[in-house]
Amino acid sequence: MSGLNIVVLIDALGWTYVRDREFLNDLLPHRQPVETVLGFSSGAIPTLLTGRPPAQNGHWNLFYFDPKGSPFRWLKAFRWLPGPLLDNRVSRKLVQIMGRRVLGLGPLFEGCVSPGLLPWFNWIEKKNIYEPGGITGAPSIFDELSQAGVPYKVYSYHHNKDAEILEAAKKDVEQGKLKFLFLYLCEMDMYLHFHCTEEEKWIERMRWYEAKLRSIFNAALQKDPNATITVLSDHGMAPVTDKYDLLGDIEKLGLSMPKDYLAVYDSTMARFWFFSEAARASITRCLEAQRCGKILSVDELKSFGVHFEDGRFGELIFLLKPGMLLTRSDFNGAGWNPAGMHGYHPADRYSDAIYLSNREPKYPVRCLQDIHTNIFEEVFGSDGAHERPIGNEVSA
Repeated sequence: MSGLNIVVLIDALGWTYVRDREFLNDLLPHRQPVETVLGFSSGAIPTLLTGRPPAQNGHWNLFYFDPKGSPFRWLKAFRWLPGPLLDNRVSRKLVQIMGRRVLGLGPLFEGCVSPGLLPWFNWIEKKNIYEPGGITGAPSIFDELSQAGVPYKVYSYHHNKDAEILEAAKKDVEQGKLKFLFLYLCEMDMYLHFHCTEEEKWIERMRWYEAKLRSIFNAALQKDPNATITVLSDHGMAPVTDKYDLLGDIEKLGLSMPKDYLAVYDSTMARFWFFSEAARASITRCLEAQRCGKILSVDELKSFGVHFEDGRFGELIFLLKPGMLLTRSDFNGAGWNPAGMHGYHPADRYSDAIYLSNREPKYPVRCLQDIHTNIFEEVFGSDGAHERPIGNEVSA
């Protein structure tokens, strides 16, 4: 078992923002880009924490097709209501409250999908993924730490804001009772969404994080000169260059949900399920003619580790080109007008995450899965004293 380990995950701080700039360079000399997971944090972070891709750990997008297991099956009884009565600001808020307080979907549940369509969907992140047992299909580093009895602590938005997290972590480091600290700092994501094109602003924000983290890391090295310190991210942030109303093109086809098909629209991705071959053919033709993005092939989805044979996350996935944004989507309202967005092709340069450490990684770090491999090695070593527990893996 190794000494003190500190892992800091800064949401959305991509390689393009760190590569040519000073950011803890003296303390963390081992620095490199890391390929992210196709999609969003809901898939990227579980991959980082388990070392297994979404098709194995079970977490990708938040909503997935599950009409038999949907906690919202009861909403079918209200489908006779006119659309404006069933789907409005008040009804969505009520659904959100019920999901969080009654249906066991966790404190972060958002009723983004129309209430009239929710009976066909389930929500993947019912548990806190930063706790043991929080990830559906594979053990995370927190399961492994708990199993081994390692004293550790996790700091996240579930309990505190970034400034509070940094203050609490420094105090805990100074007390010297913990062997592993995991800090998830989420606020950089929203900051870059709105300021990624304003270099002076995001550099100033990076300097704030740098100063706070430097104080923690120096305190850690005073307690344990051999401490391992690593700063990570889950993905980057690309400047938005154009927008397109894909939903409008689909609506013009004259099909209806849920009779003919279902769709979930995110900022950079649209996912479809079909209930007739006519609907499949019509929507496929429409998407194939688009210039704003493309349909992802099964081979591509497999290469990204996000192919599910049962199609729970989508029978057809349409991905926008880097920099493009859907003008209308389920997850963001009409007032959503970000300067930056993520969720594009992992090969896009703005998609790369970061790996910064004071130790050279023992194993190559190419993608997010490799981060877990190296964290595990730093904590437990390779002497065979601790083995990774086997989880109930989800079939790819």
